[in-house]
Amino acid sequence: MFLEAFKQTIANNGYEVLTCGILAAFTGQIIKFILFTIKTRKINFKIFTTTGGMPSTHSAGVMALSTIIGILKGFDSIEFAIAFGYALIIMYDAAGLRRAAGKTAASLNKMMEEFYNHDLRAVGGKLKELLGHTPFEVFVGAIYGIWFAYMFHLYFIG
Repeated sequence: MFLEAFKQTIANNGYEVLTCGILAAFTGQIIKFILFTIKTRKINFKIFTTTGGMPSTHSAGVMALSTIIGILKGFDSIEFAIAFGYALIIMYDAAGLRRAAGKTAASLNKMMEEFYNHDLRAVGGKLKELLGHTPFEVFVGAIYGIWFAYMFHLYFIG
């Protein structure tokens, strides 16, 4: 009963769009946590709040958002064009600018470690290095977001 009412509330409107984008990013973080745990054989709950890694949840979220808008409004609509343009900027930033910032942080951490004899607390701690994504992580996140949007819409409308 509750699920049916929930489906009717969010179907074919802005709530479906927002819910789809947010859930795609959230489930992407869960996938990232599972993959990290399998790869390192360690449980690290900080993965849920970090950027970087496989898949790109930024890409998953914005591609799910733009895909669901395309499904609802048409892939030739102005709304889809705006959302897709936004998604491209986010994905470019994830693989470009933020990745470069992460590499810069790694270099600075190494230099400061040597300069301060491995005591980075003297300068306020280590800079965050895992900021961006490889192009492959962005691509996988985008594909996941597209798939998620179709499955989400199928479940709530189909």
